[in-house]
Amino acid sequence: MIRVICNQETFVYNAYHMVKAFYPSETVASSVDEKASNYVTVEFAEDGTDGQKEAMIEIADRQTNDMPAEKSAMKKYLDRMLYKKLSEQSGRTLAWGILMGVRPTKIAMRKLEEGMTQETFVPWFQKENLVSEEKAHLAWQIAGREKKLLDQLDYENGYSLYVGIPFCPTVCSYCSFSSGALGDWEHRVEDYLAALMKELEAIAKMSEGRKADTIYMGGGTPTTLNADQLDRLLTCIDRHFVREGLLEFTVEAGRPDSITKEKLQVLRNHGINRISINPQSMQQKTLDTIGRKHTVEQVYEAFHMARKLGFDNINMDIIAGLPGETPEDMEDTLRQIALLGPDNLTVHSLAIKRAAKMGQEEREGKRLTIIQDEIGTMVEMAGNKARQMGLFPYYLYRQKNIAGNFENVGYAKVDKAGIYNILIMEEKQSIIAAGAGASTKIVLKEPVINPESKKKKKTSLIRQENVKAIDAYISRVDEMIERCTVWVHGQHRKRQTDQLRIYCTYCR
Repeated sequence: MIRVICNQETFVYNAYHMVKAFYPSETVASSVDEKASNYVTVEFAEDGTDGQKEAMIEIADRQTNDMPAEKSAMKKYLDRMLYKKLSEQSGRTLAWGILMGVRPTKIAMRKLEEGMTQETFVPWFQKENLVSEEKAHLAWQIAGREKKLLDQLDYENGYSLYVGIPFCPTVCSYCSFSSGALGDWEHRVEDYLAALMKELEAIAKMSEGRKADTIYMGGGTPTTLNADQLDRLLTCIDRHFVREGLLEFTVEAGRPDSITKEKLQVLRNHGINRISINPQSMQQKTLDTIGRKHTVEQVYEAFHMARKLGFDNINMDIIAGLPGETPEDMEDTLRQIALLGPDNLTVHSLAIKRAAKMGQEEREGKRLTIIQDEIGTMVEMAGNKARQMGLFPYYLYRQKNIAGNFENVGYAKVDKAGIYNILIMEEKQSIIAAGAGASTKIVLKEPVINPESKKKKKTSLIRQENVKAIDAYISRVDEMIERCTVWVHGQHRKRQTDQLRIYCTYCR
């Protein structure tokens, strides 16, 4: 058991996640004690010792003379001090240093846009955030590739569309997405599609005069829909959204056991130019363990079927750190992936979320044995193999509770990078989302008071999330539609209701 005690709420997030990154298998609890003499205190105790402290880390007494006065500088100062002491205590380092956020490349992008050179950025990034030289170079490379792709977009008049399908053949043990097994929801699929198409029609009407740059259909697994259902949904999108100038239309075919020739032909007929076929692992023992009810052979069959039908931009996902896997297993998975030759390869580091079955089992004492050095080896192996395949890193993000404090990286051929993936990370263009659990991100020209901020802080990014429960979404779709967004008309004003909400003048 590890306890993290901070004397201010603002220090808790980074302190907790940094301790968790150094000690991922330990139970970590955090609290605020405004009377505490130290800014941050970390207490180490064994379970069952009635709180007896075995070790303690104390960070900066209130009387510390060299403590910066400015809040952001103070937080960084404390983060560095805590990192160094945790590193000494554990004998480990973290590849991303004190960076606990999910988008480290945003820092590189900002410095690139400010005119900083790689020669200046790398040592600055290392010193400022205690990251490794390898990760500093990776962040810079990705920022450069992202910028070249994003420069072709019209942020002001363009947008991207996300369409969510919350069904899967089965629910994987590591997954916490708002999706349900198709067998449990088959009787509501038609109702869900009717609600989804109603929301899409409303979005299309409100977006008249604006151009969709990318469309992404994810989930869940969109190909759990049958061929007729897929056809009707895509016909709805074709009818209501202007496809002229559309740079990318991705469908997460995802699970090989949901893919048929008939469904793939429907996607081709509607001009889908990018799909995913995601094995996560090419080890049958692993697929069985994590609840993916398909075989390695089905991965090959689905991939070859897609190639024969003319799909020339196929992504594949794999995960480093799945239960029971070794670097040797990862090496074999990569060997098999290379034989297929996908145009994109996304390498995830395992992240255990509370809502996932695997996370629940961990809390019940069935702990996962995660060897961080092995995960690091797997991630490195995947990056090397991707480059050998002619794939180069083009986007990166991190997640909470990610094993080994590593990252997820997308690799792609020069002309096959997923633009939507970059947009969702860099948050430079509005992404309008439809479906259960879908999250809309509205990028504003000018900052406004964040409706969710207790301290009335300003923001240039407004998030609006649809309800996650499938039944609730179906019954409340009119409410989802009513929550019109500021991006539609470019003018807005605040109104106080039960909660502070943002409304456009058109909707008033």
